[in-house]
Amino acid sequence: MVERELRYRKFLSPRYWPTWLALAGAKMLSYLPLNLQHVLGWCAGMLAYRLSKRRRFITETNIQHCFPALSQNDRRTLVKASFISNGLGLFEAFRSWFRRPKSLKSKVSYHGHEHLMEGLAHGKGVILFGGHFSTLDLAGSLTTLYFKADVMQRDHKNGLFNALMTNSRDRLYGKVLSKFDVRGLVQSLKSNHVVWYATDQDYGRTGSVFAPFFGVPAATLISTMRLAEKTGAAVVPFSHFRRPHAKGYDLYIHPPLDTFPSGDQVADATRLNEFLEREIAKHPEQYLWMHRRFKTPVRPATKNIYGQLRDTQFKT
Repeated sequence: MVERELRYRKFLSPRYWPTWLALAGAKMLSYLPLNLQHVLGWCAGMLAYRLSKRRRFITETNIQHCFPALSQNDRRTLVKASFISNGLGLFEAFRSWFRRPKSLKSKVSYHGHEHLMEGLAHGKGVILFGGHFSTLDLAGSLTTLYFKADVMQRDHKNGLFNALMTNSRDRLYGKVLSKFDVRGLVQSLKSNHVVWYATDQDYGRTGSVFAPFFGVPAATLISTMRLAEKTGAAVVPFSHFRRPHAKGYDLYIHPPLDTFPSGDQVADATRLNEFLEREIAKHPEQYLWMHRRFKTPVRPATKNIYGQLRDTQFKT
C-alpha cells in the first residue's frame, strides 16, 4: 500500500519537477471556459484514439462483445465517441481538482435525493453503488453540492500527484479512504455515512463471482454484498451523465435495493450488473470501456477475450 504523504513541501526535489509543471498546466486548463475545455477534451480524446493502439483494441473488443448487434461502422463510431468522452473526462477531472463545484451549480440537475434519505433513515449507512463513467471525478465533486459522502480511492504511485488528488478530495468529501482500508469503510457505514463505492472492474478470481455483464461472464466483486450484510447498510444505486454540447450534468440517485443481499451472491452480482447495463445503455459512450472488464476467464486455463494482449504487439 502506498504511504500517503500529503505535505507538498515534501515533493520539492528535482524528480517531481515534471509533475509540478504538469499540474500547473492542468490548473490553468481548469479555468478555461467550459465550451473551450470541451473542444480541447475532444482533441485529446481523438489523439488518444489515434495513438493508443492497446487501449483502442481493448475498447473495440469490449464493445464488440457487449453490443454484438451493432454494425461494424456503428461500433467504430461508439469506440471513437468513448475516447472523446474520456478526453472530456480528463478536463473535467482537472476542474474537480482545482475548482469549487459551485462554479457549475447552474448546470447541474440533481434527481432522487429522497432515495438517499430513505437509505439513511435506517441509521446503518448507505453504500452509494456506481460505475466507472468518464464523468466520475467531476460527478463526485458535484455531489458535494447536495450531500456529504466518504470515498474510496486507489492511491497513485506518484507521491505528488497522490497528494494533490487526496487533498482535493479531502477538501470536498467527508473521508478519503484507501481501497485497502476496510476497517475505515465499515466504521463509516456504522456511523451512518454515505460511502461512494464502485466495484465494476475486474480484480481477479479472488473475492469475485462470475455474473453476466451485457451477456458476457465477468468476474464481479462480492464486496458490496459482504459490506451490506456485515453492516446492514442500504445499497443505493447512483448514476451520472454529461449532457451534449457542454450543456451540463445530471446526477441520479435511484431507490435502495430491496432484499439485498439475498444470500445468493451470483444473483446479487447479476442484479448489480443489470443496473449498470441499464444506465450505460442511456449514454454508452460515457462508460469506461478502456479497462479490461473481462480479463479473468471463467476457466483458469483458457485465454481471456483479449487474447492476453501480447506486449510485443502493443507497445503504445
